[in-house]
Amino acid sequence: MDTNHTTVTRFILLGFSRIMEHQVFLFPVFLCTYIITVAANLSIIITYKLSPSLHTPMYFFLANFSILEILYISCTVPRMLSDLLSECKVISFSDCAIQMYCVLLFGGTECYMLAAMAYDRYNAICHPLLYTQIMSDIVCIQQVIGSYVISAANALIHTALTFSLPFCGSNEIDHFFCDVPPILELSCQDICVNELVIFGVAGCVIIGSFIVTIMSYMKIISKILKLRSTLSKKKTFSTCSSHLIVVTIFYGSAIFMYFRPKSSYKTGQNSVVSLMYTIIAPLLNPFIYSLRNKDVKSNIKNIFIRLIKF
Repeated sequence: MDTNHTTVTRFILLGFSRIMEHQVFLFPVFLCTYIITVAANLSIIITYKLSPSLHTPMYFFLANFSILEILYISCTVPRMLSDLLSECKVISFSDCAIQMYCVLLFGGTECYMLAAMAYDRYNAICHPLLYTQIMSDIVCIQQVIGSYVISAANALIHTALTFSLPFCGSNEIDHFFCDVPPILELSCQDICVNELVIFGVAGCVIIGSFIVTIMSYMKIISKILKLRSTLSKKKTFSTCSSHLIVVTIFYGSAIFMYFRPKSSYKTGQNSVVSLMYTIIAPLLNPFIYSLRNKDVKSNIKNIFIRLIKF
């Protein structure tokens, strides 16, 4: 066996170097994005915690979704910010594996959480009389825990299969974090099994949850079309359309990243596409799902008033 197959102990994250010479100029952009994302999601979590009127299934999911978004974006952005200011963009073999596992864990959980939130809205609008029975506290908790458990298993499978491969030649990862497709490109062994697992297992996570999400919104729209109130139609269509935009950005970019043929890979493309589901979507989600909501805004305002009086 070639000894080169076992000599890789670290990787180099190229980030955006192949499409942009002076990456340091990206630092303030991504730093601001990270701060805004974390602050917006923290405000939702605190508002939910301090507002008994928001203790309903919908806001339970939104609060848990905000926790997830902070964890998800924190898997990639802090490391990327460090690399943007550093000449040495080296990441150890073990750290790379840990980062990949975390990204897949929280990314997969987000897929299921988006589906769970869409299913919650479907029951609230299409089955209002049975809503409290269908979406009981225990059911909501089971959906959140189930999302993490299934995603943890999915992440473990992909991480184990990827890092069991022999790597030879270049150790430069054409990406700003350790992800499956760009690392598979570095393997000197046939990766057909890995690609089949991506299409099979990851397909269940991404495609499966995407179908549930889209079907839920289609049924909601179908229900709304039967309403006589024009105002209700406009309000619901506005909400659904904004949700679908974020869902399309997240799922669309993830599907393109993980299910495109290897022959279509282009230099620098991994980083650009991944920005959509690892950074842009988490930035938009708190504003689209929560901070536009009048109940959330009203409770945030009340909390500020109480703080000022205190």
